[in-house]
Amino acid sequence: MPKILKSPTRKTSVKAKKVVTSIKKSTKPTKKVSTTENKIKAPIKISKTYIPKDTEKYMCDKHLSFFKIKLTEWKKELVKANNEALYHGSMDDNSVSADIVDQASSYTDKNVEMKAINRQIKLISKIDQALIRIKDKTFGFCAETAEPIGLKRLMARPVAHLCIAAQEKHEKDEKVYADD
Repeated sequence: MPKILKSPTRKTSVKAKKVVTSIKKSTKPTKKVSTTENKIKAPIKISKTYIPKDTEKYMCDKHLSFFKIKLTEWKKELVKANNEALYHGSMDDNSVSADIVDQASSYTDKNVEMKAINRQIKLISKIDQALIRIKDKTFGFCAETAEPIGLKRLMARPVAHLCIAAQEKHEKDEKVYADD
């Protein structure tokens, strides 16, 4: 019986040595992978005057960080404008006026302001969706066809999620259903 116990322990120790050597070999490539991951996670610094160029790789890290900065600044401006409009709108209450025409005019003005604020709130949600796409690295590619949207279109409308062809198709479909 002792002979049987000795031989399996020797085999397991040999196997353990083999495992250790293979682990040592596999740890070297993982260190290289982790250093490349660290390089990717490092924040990319771009100048304030940077504009994405067609000569660069489409939606490289510079492009993504540029659009992220642009969208976050746009969102801050919209939130600030909405807060000011809501604050000033609550301060201007002319509905107490004796003249019916003044009351109607005030009501119409508030209605227009509220519609504008609602449009801006929808735009803020589109900006949030675009920021999520930047995080997922799907920003700049059409949601339907997965083709590049294009830098010129994104510069004009950073919240665009469809390429021009898909957007035109979408608008035609809307028109067809609106006519029915």
